[in-house]
This record gives sequence, structure tokens and C-alpha cells, in this order.
Amino acid sequence: MTVRPIRLFGDPVLRTAAEPVTDFDDELRRLVADLEDTVREPGRAGVAAPQIGVSLRVFSYNVGGQVGHLVNPVLSGFEGEQDDEEACLSLPGMGFATPRAFAVTATGFDAYGRALTIAGTGFLARALQHETDHLDGRLYIDTLTGETRRQALRELRRTRPMPA
Repeated sequence: MTVRPIRLFGDPVLRTAAEPVTDFDDELRRLVADLEDTVREPGRAGVAAPQIGVSLRVFSYNVGGQVGHLVNPVLSGFEGEQDDEEACLSLPGMGFATPRAFAVTATGFDAYGRALTIAGTGFLARALQHETDHLDGRLYIDTLTGETRRQALRELRRTRPMPA
């Protein structure tokens, strides 16, 4: 079992769009195993490859005791709205109400290159959207607006001062 360390806000890999996976080989399967081991740690709902320093379009999720992964995800079928608190392993100690679609469909591949579709609602839909954002170099705080965004940025400056 390999639990990989999580990259924190300020690491450039978190702000860089990840590369599509082109080789469904043993190296990818080892990465997926590491992601799934890492997401099994208590309190974790998802881990994207950039969060462990690998700039590839892969993430794992752990929702309702169901652990899985998706390679080269594409989201569609956004329906409804939810505005619940969201947090991120790369921004520890922070959490803010974040608008997301209530339902979403994620298509992509498993670690062997077989087509995979995940239809998620509620918390699973939130996790699929959150992890796919990571693959595009976005963090959940980027989706915030108004006073919630201002509050998040104040908290970020207070707890994680930017280098001079």
C-alpha cells in the first residue's frame, strides 16, 4: 500500500492543466493503485493525480465506501444545483459553501483503457466535479463568488502568506 503525500496550495502542479493519458500500461496501473490507496485514508473523498505531483488526467474517489478511479474524464449531463460545504486536501483547514451541479455524468476509462461511465448525484457528483477541476488546474475556491470568495481569499492570505 502506497499512500502518497498531498501537494499543497502554492505548488505549481496544482495550477497546471494535466496531460491526457495515452498509455494504459503498468505505470498507469501503479499510479491508479497509489491514488486509490491515498484516497482510502480517513476523511478523503477524492484525490487527483496532480495532488500527488503527477500531471496526468486521472483521479480516484471514495464516496459512500465505494472506491474507484477515472482516466481522462469528461463531464456532461449537468442537472440541478447544490450548494454545500466543500473542502480540499490541498487547502487543509478550509471549507466553504460551493455551488455545484446536483447530478453529473463522467465518462472516461479505467486503468486498462476500458470505457467507463459514472453517473453521480449529490456528494458523488460534487466529488466528480471537484476532481475533474483539479485536472484542469482549478481549485474549488476558483468557483466561489461574492462574499464567499472574498472570505476564502482572506482566509488563504491569513493562513498561507504568499512569498515576497
